[in-house]
Amino acid sequence: MSDSATIEVSAELKELGDKIAELTLKDAKGLSDYLKEEHGIEPAAGGGAVVMAAGGGGGGEAAEEKTEFDVVMTGFGDKKLEVVKVVKNLTGASLMEAKKMVEGVPTTLKEGVSKEEAEKVKEEVEKAGASVELK
Repeated sequence: MSDSATIEVSAELKELGDKIAELTLKDAKGLSDYLKEEHGIEPAAGGGAVVMAAGGGGGGEAAEEKTEFDVVMTGFGDKKLEVVKVVKNLTGASLMEAKKMVEGVPTTLKEGVSKEEAEKVKEEVEKAGASVELK
């Protein structure tokens, strides 16, 4: 295990890695789509979760103490219209804005909400057929 911590990389790779680590979720999704369309490169299953977990750096204790959560929709499933309606009602967005939010997954639906509210929103959106993560 200690060998992996001492791997040296070129300045170019380090710079590229730093730029990737600073991407927003929306930009990371765009990069993922580009790599898939242009080069046929797809992320490994669970890759996003692994990157986010590694980027946290805090460990398990920090996650237990968390009091504010972001509700992030990661997919809309096969019932897009139902999901759009729920997103519209939850966010107060117009129908067109809600549609853009759904089609632009991953999308943050609520930021900095209590665990109770986050769980409620997650339940409603999942009931409509979407997949949701609490962060």
